[in-house]
Amino acid sequence: MRRIAIALVLAMAPLVLAAASGQTPKPVRKPLAPPPAPLTKVVPDVKCPTPLGIGVTTKLSFCDVMTGRDPAGGVLIPIPPHKGPVTLSFDLHNRHMYSDEQMTANRAHARYTATVGVLTMDNTLISRAVVQNEFRKATDLVDRIGGGAGPGGVKAVAPTGTEPITITIPESEDQVSILGEKLTYERIDGSATYTSPGRPVAIISNVMIEYRPAPPPPPPRKR
Repeated sequence: MRRIAIALVLAMAPLVLAAASGQTPKPVRKPLAPPPAPLTKVVPDVKCPTPLGIGVTTKLSFCDVMTGRDPAGGVLIPIPPHKGPVTLSFDLHNRHMYSDEQMTANRAHARYTATVGVLTMDNTLISRAVVQNEFRKATDLVDRIGGGAGPGGVKAVAPTGTEPITITIPESEDQVSILGEKLTYERIDGSATYTSPGRPVAIISNVMIEYRPAPPPPPPRKR
């Protein structure tokens, strides 16, 4: 008991002295945490297994999205070290096989609905995205793709319709995959739905990620 009493006296001594001198003891301030890093918006290093090509007018890179069940075979979007959730955005387009002959014969009309999924690498679905549009005339194309054998050196396949997509990626992920799920189209000569693996069902472009960079590791302790 004597030891406890002595310890209490010693602990109270600074307060007693401060009160005797008319001073208020200053509260102990904890060091302020560093402010969070500002959000960063960048074009990620997209790994596109089946690139469609570069747009003649927009100069954007267009990537085919294939149907599949293995995220490793999809369009891969790596995410740098980050703190908090990440915002992934891209433009989703339908695929149209352009033909001057069909345009002249008034048989080019088509309605497309494409569905893709954004997945984690362990095959967990984060979100789906859908683009739906009708093609009626050449101005319905988003762009023509260079590197083809058609007039002007363009490819017959071209993006049509644009659906801006924004998806929140959980903080725990450092890479996600975009895989095609389904394509439904209706034309004058009939309609069809495709879900089997290995078929291009949509196109993406203008991929961006916005994230807060992870804080630097603490300096090593001095020994």
